[in-house]
Amino acid sequence: MPGPVQSIERAAAILRLLARGSGRLGVGEIAASLELAKGTAHGILRTLQGVGFVEQDRATGKYQLGAALLHLGSSYLDVNELRSRALNWADALAARSGEAVRIGTPLEGSVLVVHHVFRPDDTLQTLEVGALLPLHATALGKVLLAYDADLAARVQRGPLESFTRRTLVTAPALTRALAAVRDAGWAADVEECVPGEAGIAAPIRSSGGLVVGAIGISGAVERLCGARSRPDATLAGHVRDAARAVSRDLGAAR
Repeated sequence: MPGPVQSIERAAAILRLLARGSGRLGVGEIAASLELAKGTAHGILRTLQGVGFVEQDRATGKYQLGAALLHLGSSYLDVNELRSRALNWADALAARSGEAVRIGTPLEGSVLVVHHVFRPDDTLQTLEVGALLPLHATALGKVLLAYDADLAARVQRGPLESFTRRTLVTAPALTRALAAVRDAGWAADVEECVPGEAGIAAPIRSSGGLVVGAIGISGAVERLCGARSRPDATLAGHVRDAARAVSRDLGAAR
């Protein structure tokens, strides 16, 4: 196995150093603290600045942690807080609905599954935590698009991949679907991503009403839908109740 990469170790040491104390240090201070040549420290800092992990104060020339790195840290905390707050409610939703429960957040044009509760029966199932799902073809994704205009615009500018004959593949069709999600307060997909499968999802909000994720159930069409393949209203109610409960735990208004 190859050994550690020295430049990455040094970059990590600089970031840890900046995370301490006042968080603003000059090149000389950083070099002296880590016993590096000033030229080496400066080169690493310039690289970190280029990717947004550190920023340089124009007045003093000193460096501090950058917005990109702070965003990564806050994103990690947000996902973990969301997951920890939702654990009990997701388990309860699985028990009430008899279906698998997934919680998703947006990631690079997809839905990242951050929590998954198996359907409460003895069938063989696969853990989906870490899976990436299409935004436009899943109930979870439609919820995230419906309450994030910028994300929806970016998705609609690109080609919408077709997964089944029911997948929404035009921008006008998706726009109408997202408007319906906002009107109803929940989303559904019926065989839009996987033949024979359906999903129902609702938004999870944090303080201020910001939608930070979605919680939903997924399963066979015949279990989730009634006549004319319409999502079961009782199941939709269970999903909305769970979403509201998680949202309250995250500080959203009642």
